Amino acid sequence: MIKKSQFFLVLLLAATAGAGEIPARPEMLSFPPLAFAVPRAESFKVSLPGNVPAYVAEDKLLPLVTVQISFRGGRYLEEKGKEGTAELLGTVWRTGGAGVLSPQELDETLDFLAAQLATSVSGTSSSVTLNLLAKDLDRGLQLLFDVLLKPRFDEARLAKAKEDLIAELKRRNDDAADIESREWQRLIYGDEYWLCRLPTKASVDAISREDLVALHRRIVNPANCVVAVAGDVDKQAVVRKLKAYFEQWKVKPQPVPPVPQPTHKPKPGVYLVHKADVNQGRVSIGHLGAKRPLPEEFAITVANDILGGGGFTAWMMSRIRSDEGLAYGAYSSFGILDAYPGTFRAGFQSKSSTCARAAFLTLELVEKLRRGEITEAELTTSKNSFIETFPRNFETKLRTVQLYAMDELTGRPHSYWVNYRDNIRQVDVQAAQKAAQKLIRPEEFVILVVGNVDEILKGHPDYPEIQLAKLGPMTRLPLRDPLTLKPLE
Repeated sequence: MIKKSQFFLVLLLAATAGAGEIPARPEMLSFPPLAFAVPRAESFKVSLPGNVPAYVAEDKLLPLVTVQISFRGGRYLEEKGKEGTAELLGTVWRTGGAGVLSPQELDETLDFLAAQLATSVSGTSSSVTLNLLAKDLDRGLQLLFDVLLKPRFDEARLAKAKEDLIAELKRRNDDAADIESREWQRLIYGDEYWLCRLPTKASVDAISREDLVALHRRIVNPANCVVAVAGDVDKQAVVRKLKAYFEQWKVKPQPVPPVPQPTHKPKPGVYLVHKADVNQGRVSIGHLGAKRPLPEEFAITVANDILGGGGFTAWMMSRIRSDEGLAYGAYSSFGILDAYPGTFRAGFQSKSSTCARAAFLTLELVEKLRRGEITEAELTTSKNSFIETFPRNFETKLRTVQLYAMDELTGRPHSYWVNYRDNIRQVDVQAAQKAAQKLIRPEEFVILVVGNVDEILKGHPDYPEIQLAKLGPMTRLPLRDPLTLKPLE
């Protein structure tokens, strides 16, 4: 029998023997090439009654199964004057009972099964998701389809959800980040765009159970549907179970209307929202982004990563945080969405006295990007980060089938993923520069500042020449009442 001291001696000798194989410096490490093949979408895809596409994957790692049924259609379908309907639907769809089960009975049944059943209604899509032990799948599917097709929308649970939502609205102005997000969308998309029509107390009070039923009826339709399943299942068996339920779904297919596109033309300039009780300002700089398909997608993705999307290796973080110490974080994003255009946004949070200086540095870095002053080392680091982290998109069977199901909803071809790494590899300095020159347009910049405006406008005594007023015409935006969204005096 080996004594404890002998055991540790063996470990020490083994460690010493292997120490000579360890390189002296990190840059001397070498790794075999990363070999990863994108899973074929066709190997997961099946068709359910009503031509509903489904992606199913067997995964025996854990005795669990997840079933997600997703739909096109979301908040953009809300009736004007009833803002908040989608959020309430997303809540009461699950909590309000289903089929023969009251809300409490549904809660207790799911708890007994140790199952999670969630409903969600976002801006442009909706979903019902079930996760439970594979042995309880039959009972779980019954509950899932009862919630999906026979929600009760209990009046008491609706009243509680409305109460909770109004309590949430009251806190709208507590955090400067919430104010910044709200006003940024208004400036970029316009007050009348669906994304900017937000709930008020009056709109929430006006919502009835019938409004939830009507929105549910518009969204939950086979013409708008896609299914993703992954877990400890037999693929053929679970497809048979799903087909049995979809055969009973006797609804006339009726696609939802497409997502409206923004028509607002933002006016460049500096916009200020005064919040007196903070000692830091939040600053966003940018304009409308783009939607797919976009020929320059991969070039602008790499360019933005170098500017501010790449964390501590990005220019904004390196210069504004590390070199100048003006902010804890400074980032940029170039939003390329499928349903409507995202936004290009460079932002940071800085002391009131240094907001202007950090804004000037951000604009300098944007111009540096547009001049194409990217080193080959920076380009390689950025491209490698996208290529080497790419397999994470497919790290589980569940993520894989959900990704392909989302492609069905948005209309993005599966070949997007097959060609992704090659498209990133093809980006060179010239391509990144051309994309930045075309898609990042400083002459259109909207600059939003939220904080103690009186202090921010003083600037920093060491840099008296750096003033926000030099960046364009300034407009003061009123802080809005959290319950009515009307300007406060």
